[in-house]
Amino acid sequence: MCLNPNEHSQNPSHFEDSDQQIAHPAHRDLAWADYRELIEGMTFFDPHIHMVSRTTDDYQAMRQAGIVALIEPAFWVGQPRTGLSSFKDYYSSLVGWERFRSSQFGIKHYCTMGLNSREANNEPLAEQVMEILPLYIYKEGVVGVGEIGFDDQTPAEEKYFRLQLELAKKAKLPVQIHTPHRDKKNGTERSMAIALEHGLDPSWVIVDHNNEETVKRVLDQGFWAAFTIYPFTKMGNERMVKVVEQYGPERIMVNSAADWGISDPLAIPKTAALMKMRGIPTETIRKVTYQNAIDAFGKSGQIDLNDFGDDTSQQEADKFHGNSILRGGQQLNPSKDSLVIQ
Repeated sequence: MCLNPNEHSQNPSHFEDSDQQIAHPAHRDLAWADYRELIEGMTFFDPHIHMVSRTTDDYQAMRQAGIVALIEPAFWVGQPRTGLSSFKDYYSSLVGWERFRSSQFGIKHYCTMGLNSREANNEPLAEQVMEILPLYIYKEGVVGVGEIGFDDQTPAEEKYFRLQLELAKKAKLPVQIHTPHRDKKNGTERSMAIALEHGLDPSWVIVDHNNEETVKRVLDQGFWAAFTIYPFTKMGNERMVKVVEQYGPERIMVNSAADWGISDPLAIPKTAALMKMRGIPTETIRKVTYQNAIDAFGKSGQIDLNDFGDDTSQQEADKFHGNSILRGGQQLNPSKDSLVIQ
């Protein structure tokens, strides 16, 4: 099977071994604008998306497509951080500026806090990060410890994975597990075994980045199975439709994990529209694109449905540390159809 030959070099953190790849379906032109009416009136919750890497245009498009809430996991930002201060600033942005920016578009922003697996291998810095994590995981809007787990499955990654599982237990927070892109099957099994060894209730653990090879074992052991709709390197939404057709909606959720790579912040509403086209019941779609994320991360006690869909007109004058996304009379939803930019 042939993949894009440049794929590994372009986006190594999202590459899976070739033995885990499944043939891509034949290309077909399905214009998103033609299918939006299929999901009109539906609301969505994206439980894994990295908005620090996205633009205000993305926020606008997401809100218009029905996304009312999201979770932004702490993750690797594309290059190694060089000191503790950069971690502090990043964590602060997840509970501060990004939370504010999202609110301006009527989208409720939550996050998970953790030391990601790639940077766990820098043990001197990882030790420092572990000392400050308790300062952040108890903050408002933090719904879990994550995304944590394995990348290269090194001893250091396991060490800090275990420490963070204990931190989650103490804080009574759900855990969001990042399964590795290489050797995913073994990495997923190892992650779940360690979580069970530490006495975690599987219903408090969301195992992310699943595929057809891992889903049955995850569900059979009582964990939540999250699927990332990410072009080429994880799941396409046609494959996702087949997974839901086979396994149903229980303990399954869909996310975009949209980040600085080639990704799509509208992956969830697009997947919902495709499911609708394929005849999947509306209630099943609602569970995997909205309700299941709330049920899983709601164990944190941080999620209040009354906060969803706030009227942004009441927030246009808001500022965060004196800063606003609206300057000089800007509007939240400017038209991008005109050649003239005013």
